[in-house]
Amino acid sequence: MTGAKRADGIDPVARTRSRRRAVQAVYAWELAGNPMAKVIEDFRHEQDMQIADLAYFEDLLRGVEAHCTELDAGLAPFLDREIDRVDPIERAVLRIAAYELKQRLDVPYRVVLNEAVELAKRFGADNGHTYVNGVLDKLAHAWRQDEAAAAS
Repeated sequence: MTGAKRADGIDPVARTRSRRRAVQAVYAWELAGNPMAKVIEDFRHEQDMQIADLAYFEDLLRGVEAHCTELDAGLAPFLDREIDRVDPIERAVLRIAAYELKQRLDVPYRVVLNEAVELAKRFGADNGHTYVNGVLDKLAHAWRQDEAAAAS
């Protein structure tokens, strides 16, 4: 951990690192077809994981695996193509963010969107972050109507 924890004990920098590693892990999971438990175990032994929030990382991965069909169905109305035709990195980012929007109500939707856009900028195709932002903004307004309305 970085030591920059908030009053509630959450280290935002460690969570950002967890999301970064989660994108790589979801990508690896989909590409290799290995069970998520093996992917988690492989990533757990990496040096970078020592400065990430391992519990959050594992929650994201297990959540994406367990809810993948539901997440894809939620994303589908906002995509301009089938989910399996979306760039694999952007698909991983979308699934992780969709999981956070649906299951991690403790994370404000604006944080989810910002983190996803930054991940897409870092790992995705050129301008992929604009696609990710557009899809997730619509999804957030559908899944977190009250929170989005209060922010407007």
